[in-house]
Amino acid sequence: MLEQPNAQVMIAGAGPVGLLTALVLAQRGVSCVVLEAEPGLTKDLRAGTFHPPTLEMLHQAGVADDMLALGIQVPRWQSCDLAHGLVAEWDLGLLKNDTPYPFRLHLEQHRLTPILMDKLKAFAHVQVLFNHRFESLTQNADDVTVRVATPDGVATWRTPWLVAADGGRSQVRKSAEIEFAGYTWPERYSVISTTFDFGTLGYTENAYISDPEQWVAVFKMPDVGPPGLWRMTLPVAQDVPDDVAMAGPYAQHAIRRLTGTGPEVMYPLVHQSIYSVHQRVAVSLRKHRVLLAGDAAHVNNPLGGFGLNSGIHDAMSLGAMLAQVVQGEADDSLLDRYHRQRHTVNMEYVQQLSVKNKKNLEEKDPEQRAQRIRELEETCADPVKARAFLLNSSMVNSIARANAIL
Repeated sequence: MLEQPNAQVMIAGAGPVGLLTALVLAQRGVSCVVLEAEPGLTKDLRAGTFHPPTLEMLHQAGVADDMLALGIQVPRWQSCDLAHGLVAEWDLGLLKNDTPYPFRLHLEQHRLTPILMDKLKAFAHVQVLFNHRFESLTQNADDVTVRVATPDGVATWRTPWLVAADGGRSQVRKSAEIEFAGYTWPERYSVISTTFDFGTLGYTENAYISDPEQWVAVFKMPDVGPPGLWRMTLPVAQDVPDDVAMAGPYAQHAIRRLTGTGPEVMYPLVHQSIYSVHQRVAVSLRKHRVLLAGDAAHVNNPLGGFGLNSGIHDAMSLGAMLAQVVQGEADDSLLDRYHRQRHTVNMEYVQQLSVKNKKNLEEKDPEQRAQRIRELEETCADPVKARAFLLNSSMVNSIARANAIL
């Protein structure tokens, strides 16, 4: 029988949410073991925008400075329309009295995970076990029995607490039989990366471009160094096969729709991917001694950059509360508060705002499109209204809402 890890908390998943949860626990003296099915840290190119309150939290965890040294600070972002042009340029400096980080930070999540791993090395009471795949669980009043596939065979281990940070397809959530309520969008999303500089077209490092045929979101990412890399996210119609969407001509056409150039112009392509998009929230983020965080707890379309940020908010909240419970400073009813807070803000903010953003970008009715443009122009022109808009879109309000829930 394989040796049982000596840990007070077991975490499934060594992505940013799992590793950050481990770091928060470790900093509070709680021993934990992280199980990761892959042989090493994975490279996910989808998420990479960090909002101001998220940076505040990451500063508390001691990792923000390392991120700032690698990332791109984005003090302004744009709402555009392919036919109309620039609609609004949002100045995050309006939040200078609300946050010490009045900007978005662009940094791929696969650049955050090595920072977190490095911080965890300082704690002897933390283990990160790669090539260890969670398979199933059973639980009773006192602990959770976990079945794990390891390089040396299948092991059965027991843990007082199990955290699911193993992604949208979470095996922990499935094994705990927690419903993942919601739906899947009919269209898929494609991510295209190019070294072409969209800044030459007047776009800031982050711009959302509405269009009834095919909206586009563009982001500048740091890549391996100057001049950086531009990433495009766009919807792929149901009738377009995956192999067509993943072909170079499809990506070239998508770029040309923004540049206005003809087919004779070819743009450098660095990366392409395609994936399904979901709007789902687990009906409960706690089932006895099993707790859900990040994509295991909720998934949403990427418009607004809420998914990874919300997962980090989960990790900070859960790590702090679970540490109090483990160390006897609070009873386990505190973890019900974790569910109430994080489930509520996901339903009221993350789900609603990301769906609203998507519908606004893809609106086909000309009158509705014109009205939306007028509303955004008026909001952006009024500093009071613009600040209120940014408090919502930057997730400052969602944090305040969560903290108000007892």
